[in-house]
Amino acid sequence: MTSHSRDTPQFYLTAPSACPYLPGQEERKVFTHLVGRRARDLNEILTQGGFRRSQTIAYRPACESCRACISVRVVVADFAPSASQRRILQRNADLVGAPEPNRPVSEQYALFRRYLDARHGDGGMVDMTVLDYAMMIEDSHVDTHLVAYRRRGPDTAINGRGVGPTIALCLTDVLSDGLSMVYSFYDPAEAHRSLGTLMILDHIRRARDLGLPYLYLGYWVEGSRKMDYKAKFTPQERLMGPGWQRVE
Repeated sequence: MTSHSRDTPQFYLTAPSACPYLPGQEERKVFTHLVGRRARDLNEILTQGGFRRSQTIAYRPACESCRACISVRVVVADFAPSASQRRILQRNADLVGAPEPNRPVSEQYALFRRYLDARHGDGGMVDMTVLDYAMMIEDSHVDTHLVAYRRRGPDTAINGRGVGPTIALCLTDVLSDGLSMVYSFYDPAEAHRSLGTLMILDHIRRARDLGLPYLYLGYWVEGSRKMDYKAKFTPQERLMGPGWQRVE
């Protein structure tokens, strides 16, 4: 029997299943495990090649008859918020995001459940238990952390942290060429704040402050209302056949 080192990636293909973005389409994914000493380097290479991370799995679409899923990354240095995005920043001036270790707590899971029930009641993650959530947050062999958004407090100007309950949360990977927003969610009672957009704008700023050229947003799917928002962050690069191509 042939054996393989944990440091040598092996790729697998999933069986076809219903596409969550385009009605009538089926999806397949190619995936590999991110484990062992080379997990961080492998995650870097695969992210730059259009893969996404979920726990210790890196995956990308491998659909037989569709190429609608396109990896996108924001060009941080050249990004300037639009008028509507500036209004969102002003609307949320009372919030601050601060990095935290990727350790799950009960408050996070309660927020996660409220978000799923309100926004993705028919999605594939709706049945996730507290154990599933804990694994999503802490089961990682790469450089990752949480960014928690709370209201500003009297000491925020000193310690950079907010106070009170968490209003929004993002699991973020740190790469050599950018930040990758793995998964984000927020309090549905605060939907008027446009917190999804706020977190992207804040992560663009974070990447710029770190001197990183890109913010990876995952897949954009033209024609999918769930993914339309990603096209609003320009200039961006989209991974096409010849490679990453800039879109203004």
